[in-house]
Amino acid sequence: VQLVESGGGLVQPGGSLRLSCAASGFTFSRYAMSWYRQAPGKERELVATISNLGTTTSYADSVKGRFTISRDNAKNTVALQMNSLKLEDTAVYYCNAARFWGQGTQVTVSS
Repeated sequence: VQLVESGGGLVQPGGSLRLSCAASGFTFSRYAMSWYRQAPGKERELVATISNLGTTTSYADSVKGRFTISRDNAKNTVALQMNSLKLEDTAVYYCNAARFWGQGTQVTVSS
C-alpha cells in the first residue's frame, strides 16, 4: 500500500493550495479517505473525510467553508482544495485510508 501526497508549499494568508494524494496497492474505491494534519507541538487532527464513492463529505469546524475534499476513483486520487488559508493552517498534511498513512506534505502559511 502506498499513499503519496503532493502539492504542499509556502503560501501567504488568504491564498490557496491544492493537495493531492495518489493511492496504490489496495482497492481504492472501497475505502473512505481522509486528510489529517499535525502542527508543531500539537496532536494530529482530522481535517476532512470523503466516503468511498464520494457521496458524503465531512470537515473539521476549523476548515468548513474553506477546504473541499474530493476524489477520483478512476485515477485512485484524493484531493484537498484549501482556500482562504490562515496562519493556523500551517501543518504537515497526511493522507489516510483506514490504517494506512502517507508520508505527509508540509503546508506553511506565512506572510
